[in-house]
Amino acid sequence: MSRLSTLDTDMPTRHGRATTLPLRVGTRGSPLALWQTRHFLSLIRRVCPVLNADAFQEHIISTEGDRVQDKRLADIGGKGLFAKEIHEALLDGQIDFAVHSLKDLETELPPGITLACLLEREDPRDAVILGPVCGAPDAADPLACIPHGALVGTASVRRQSQLLALRPDLRVEIIRGNVQTRLGRVRNGDFAASFLALAGLRRLGLELEAGVLLDPTLMVPAAGQGIVGVTVRTADEELHELLSAIECRTARAAANAERAMLGALDGSCRTPIGAHAVLRDGTLELTGLIARADGSFVLKDAISGSPKDAARLGLALGDRLRAQAPADVLS
Repeated sequence: MSRLSTLDTDMPTRHGRATTLPLRVGTRGSPLALWQTRHFLSLIRRVCPVLNADAFQEHIISTEGDRVQDKRLADIGGKGLFAKEIHEALLDGQIDFAVHSLKDLETELPPGITLACLLEREDPRDAVILGPVCGAPDAADPLACIPHGALVGTASVRRQSQLLALRPDLRVEIIRGNVQTRLGRVRNGDFAASFLALAGLRRLGLELEAGVLLDPTLMVPAAGQGIVGVTVRTADEELHELLSAIECRTARAAANAERAMLGALDGSCRTPIGAHAVLRDGTLELTGLIARADGSFVLKDAISGSPKDAARLGLALGDRLRAQAPADVLS
């Protein structure tokens, strides 16, 4: 039992400040972000019943990535734009936890912040959202249902590169916004199709909106896709202890491998990179991808080993991909 289970007032921390109840939880304000935060809190209350609903406060934090909706993340500073303001609130003591979609977190966090907990991974596959102009899906050729020359919406260069490698006839334009916004634009005919992470659709009860599910061997997911991560201040030992009770070891091993591979490649948000790790019969299998955004070059490779060596496997695969890629891909 965590020491926190017996506390109902102040919780001293190593840096001298006291973490007091209610505990403040930082999150973005989208429906998906709020679902993830409330799911996290339900798990915490399950392992520490003394921390009831009144023991927590949600703090919705607007990030630059949320506010700028007409540009790719790469054009406004990269994926850290979904976390910068949340990191600042954590370091300033305005919040005690922060809940993130792991794929939105940069591989190197600011000093003083630790990725303390990873929740059980949801299905990491990408889903294709099909508009009215698309035909019936064919499991043997999952992208054949999109009409020739059609316009597909995505802000992800990872998805764009793999799509164009398979269907060079298609056109791609940026689509941004939350899950509901993107679904609406496809329904309204702005795009023939788009992509969303199946994990987000499932969490919002919208799994039926997925017209086609893409196997990770066909469309390699983003590193960390489907995993919820929780950050805290590095010095807050009691909160680390509490979070250890809901940590998923399988998700941690997969994330360590995928994020290490991403770090080894050191690609920008303009570099299409995918990483997918899965544990099978005690062996961690990691697939990695690096590509050109226009789909003219796509390289996949894989490595396997012990989950205890997850980070080492990720670094090794990243180095292998880098060695095989043309110089311009990572420039």
